[in-house]
Amino acid sequence: MRKTLHATAVLFAYTSVSLAGSSHAATTPNPAGSNSKGWAYSPVQAPTLPRVADERWVLTPVDRFVLQKLEEKHLKPSRDAEREAYIRRATLDAWGLIPTPEEVSAFVNDKSPKAYEKLVDRLLASPRYGERWGRRWLDLTRYADSDGYNADGTRPNIWRYRDYVIQAYNEDKPYDRFIKEQLAGDELWPDSHEARIATGFLRNYPDEINARDLNLKQVEVATDLTNTVGSVLLATTVACAACHNHKFDKISQKEYYQLQSYFVNASAQDDILAAQGKERETFLAQQARWEEATKEIRDRQTEILKPVIKKLEDDRLQGFTPATREAIEKPAEQRNAYERWIYNRSLWTLSGRTRNAVNTLKTKDKEGYAEYQKLDAKLKEFDHLKPKHPGFISAMVELGKDTPATYVLANGIYDRHLEEVQPGVPALLGGNSPEIKPTDRSSGRRTAIANWIVSPDNPLTARVYVNRVWAQYFGKGIVETLGDFGKQGAKPTHPELLDHLASEFVKGGWKLKPLQREILLSHTYRQASIPRADVAKVDPANKLLATFPRQRLDAEQIRDSLIYAAGLLNEKQGGPSVFPPVPKSFNSALNAANFWKTSDDPHDYYRRSVYTFVRRNSPYPFLDSFDWANPQLVHQTREVTTTAPQALALLNSDLVFEWSRALAGRVEKEAGKDDKQKIDRIYSILYSRKPSDSERTALLAFWKQQESAALKKLQAGKSVPQVIGYGITAEAANGLDRAYQSLYGRKADRLEQVAFQQFIDSQRKLQASKGGGGDEDGGADIASDAGSEAGKQKGSDKRTVLAHQAGLVSLVHTLANANEFVYRF
Repeated sequence: MRKTLHATAVLFAYTSVSLAGSSHAATTPNPAGSNSKGWAYSPVQAPTLPRVADERWVLTPVDRFVLQKLEEKHLKPSRDAEREAYIRRATLDAWGLIPTPEEVSAFVNDKSPKAYEKLVDRLLASPRYGERWGRRWLDLTRYADSDGYNADGTRPNIWRYRDYVIQAYNEDKPYDRFIKEQLAGDELWPDSHEARIATGFLRNYPDEINARDLNLKQVEVATDLTNTVGSVLLATTVACAACHNHKFDKISQKEYYQLQSYFVNASAQDDILAAQGKERETFLAQQARWEEATKEIRDRQTEILKPVIKKLEDDRLQGFTPATREAIEKPAEQRNAYERWIYNRSLWTLSGRTRNAVNTLKTKDKEGYAEYQKLDAKLKEFDHLKPKHPGFISAMVELGKDTPATYVLANGIYDRHLEEVQPGVPALLGGNSPEIKPTDRSSGRRTAIANWIVSPDNPLTARVYVNRVWAQYFGKGIVETLGDFGKQGAKPTHPELLDHLASEFVKGGWKLKPLQREILLSHTYRQASIPRADVAKVDPANKLLATFPRQRLDAEQIRDSLIYAAGLLNEKQGGPSVFPPVPKSFNSALNAANFWKTSDDPHDYYRRSVYTFVRRNSPYPFLDSFDWANPQLVHQTREVTTTAPQALALLNSDLVFEWSRALAGRVEKEAGKDDKQKIDRIYSILYSRKPSDSERTALLAFWKQQESAALKKLQAGKSVPQVIGYGITAEAANGLDRAYQSLYGRKADRLEQVAFQQFIDSQRKLQASKGGGGDEDGGADIASDAGSEAGKQKGSDKRTVLAHQAGLVSLVHTLANANEFVYRF
């Protein structure tokens, strides 16, 4: 057996080497699909709007294409969704949040003929729109605030790219400009910080700071950029041709490396000063004054560290492979374009050497370290001269106008070069390679490919993106395989509709919001999501959209809407990523304690999920439970799984339970004394509708049951959960507002009121535990305005009131965990 396996392995290896070693094998066109390029690669043509029998149903052109298919199958569209369902659906799709009861009421009661138009325009004009739609673009770009691999080091500046994306969506930046900035912003607009930040699209690749073989790393980076552009912008699986001719789509291995050659000169740079204009001049002038004043101190520190740094660098250099060391150690004037790339990348690997040198000095030379510390203390005396650093930009740049050579690689192996190739577009994608115009500091190659991607001659770009937009609203794309328009991909269910959307998108100046407006105002989008037996029989997958597809909310929608419902959402926009609290077990898992340090400011706990720090190896647990985007690769679509950890994350999470307690406090404050009104208010907040009589009756019975169980606990001397933010008196609230007005020039916000009440509660419990009176039953003292009213209603027994509130918390938590909340209909 062993001999047979060994012989087979040898034969396979020999065959692979023989084929790989032949340039003919690398360049022979793939015969698969040679008869036709396929529908996706033919020019986009604006179709004639189809005629339909039921003209009254048509609200936007989208409806004609959908209704035509339905009528061919003798199906009728579903009735309109209730207005409450529509506004909840549209708000979740446009903002990623549930609407407020007041927003729902205003829309339901708006009898004007433009009610739907006014709603959609309001949704698209809000800054919340960019936070929702920008997050989905970040899915595609493999955005993360860390590098990945073993070290998973932090990328402290990449959040600026995230903010760029959100701003671009809010401004409705033309998609062609959006793409050009991200692929070649540094070449096209070298003096624009925004354009430089945009190249974070390319900089988002996972990386390993301790990589030993930078020759391999150069190929890995170029491969990542090529595959990402092919997948995200062209929905073409070009990656399959990296090792061999594509087996299904007509892309040869040679053509793959011709495409890759557009990106081989792109190099990461993470130390571009973020300040510009007058701010930059002021900073540099102040920095120069500080440097002049501290030169003697810093020079002495450098002298102390110099031998340590040299030893560390020498050791690190020895860790590189011989081929990498050769490029690094060569004199600068002798390095070619490829060696410049290797050297520039090595600087990142060697970064942090001063910090490491100080740590080494501390353990190896105590006298030297003591002197260094004294100098450090002296240096701090000049802090009043030192300006606040504006931070850096992480971007992609070019290191000159000459570029590294690109070779076909045998079996994709990085150091097995076959023939050299020049930039070119695969024949399948168009074949006419764009003109390259180098500048005095750049090759111009990425500009060329960016211009080609958004040119009218390229039929893929618009088709691919409008298909992604459609999938966002209807759960599936017109082409279900969002990242594969090739022969192995799904065929479009409505090809004429796809071309209509694509042609209108380009004709309208590549603007996204008009496209979305057409979809949101269509009768197709307005349909109810009721199940229908006739549709299930003819179209079981609902591909023809005779009914609106219900969808589970994604991770960010669930978290953000829960916090929003609780009245705790902090809608501050932009800035460095935040670290909300995680379960205690998280920091002990995967040695993550050093990677997740909860933000100091409690307001950051309640920022929108798009601003949560994205660590590649240790994603935020709650979001990860609900199929968050994996930042290790291009994430085409959010999966929808149903797993036990999801239920546990909602039911047992201390964080979610805290939000339920805060929501209960909100209901106590807003709904008045009547329990039926409180149930109505919970439904209005969570579900955007009123409960039926039967639902209300069942929930009142459940509340009573939970109240009885809580009362037994209290009588046994045990504590029960209480509402948050309910017990604060009007007098205390006014006093808190006066204090904040004096200190900060504003009133206390909801979160600060909640924190203040929690502090009061903790002090009362502490007093009671020391025998100083207060609440002896383990709950909050309800001697407040609202509490007094509840006390009059329920009797003077504190336990009764506490039990009733505990029952409300259980009721709220149960309804927040129900399918009706975590789905949109």
